[in-house]
Amino acid sequence: MALVQFTIPVQRAAHSNLFIEMVRRYYDKTEDAGDRNPFRCQGFLRDAVIRGECGPDVPLQELPPFLRALLVTDGTVTKILEAYFWEPVEVVTLAQEFVYAERPIDWIRIKIGDRVLIRRARLSGMDSGDAYATAFSVIRTELIPDGFRQRLIDREIGIGVLIRDSGMESYREVLEVGIEPPSGRDDLEALEKSELIFRTYRIIIDGEPVILITESFPLALYSES
Repeated sequence: MALVQFTIPVQRAAHSNLFIEMVRRYYDKTEDAGDRNPFRCQGFLRDAVIRGECGPDVPLQELPPFLRALLVTDGTVTKILEAYFWEPVEVVTLAQEFVYAERPIDWIRIKIGDRVLIRRARLSGMDSGDAYATAFSVIRTELIPDGFRQRLIDREIGIGVLIRDSGMESYREVLEVGIEPPSGRDDLEALEKSELIFRTYRIIIDGEPVILITESFPLALYSES
């Protein structure tokens, strides 16, 4: 079954193409791969390297210290960015669609044919205008409480607000850290000019994996800071 557009008008077909490409990155990831990933439960990894699919590997210790912290944190990235860069950070939903999975996504227990919400967002400084990160999310909306589900779909609230204000027991689990391959690049011009370092994590709510997020960070910006 192919990924198909659900409710988005035809003029947004370009978004569908980007979403299809990005969702496919998860199809070959298994629970076993996550279990072997040391970033899942450790912050200090003396000899760790970040694998480059289309270039050389990068030793983790060579990354800017703050970027290393972002890659392994299990806290809220927006708050950490605000505290470090000392400005409010806005999370802007750039596009979202409902799609059907053409293959399983084991990391959040999605089966073939499951309907999921996918979303692309940008985290930007409201004073500087700097794009600190982009985030691509896959969400099992049927597991979101009724009082928040429609607000999430209507873009009234972001994922961070949902987790904070809902009172649901949740935690984040880092699954993968790497260098963004060219085929997975976001189409934001500001980020295209820099090498992107990404991390993928899942949010587990009440014992069930509900949200899968890949955040991409422009290396040049964090090197300058």
